[in-house]
Amino acid sequence: MLRQDPLLGAATGQVLSLKGSAIYKVEGGKLLKIALEAEKGKILSIRIFGDFFLHPEEAIELIEKGLQGAELKEESLMEKIDSVVEGNSIQLFGFKAADLAKAIMAAVSKK
Repeated sequence: MLRQDPLLGAATGQVLSLKGSAIYKVEGGKLLKIALEAEKGKILSIRIFGDFFLHPEEAIELIEKGLQGAELKEESLMEKIDSVVEGNSIQLFGFKAADLAKAIMAAVSKK
């Protein structure tokens, strides 16, 4: 019996595109809301919302843009987020790169 993967068709091995969303509560009470589209195990587009803060405020768009094409694996996502944050001198308040990576993975997991 083949294991069904949310990004791959179990019987055919064909890659599926998917849309996902999640609301993830960060330790301390902040919420991360994710809406994304993915294909072939990579992010096509992503929107990140929530009750968190970052500086500069428009930096969320840089993070979203930086995640386009990112592989949907938690470790890869954390590295990509850290790279964008450090490369653009972004300050995150109320969440960490690891929290955002977990929220993204929650958006694509099938329970």
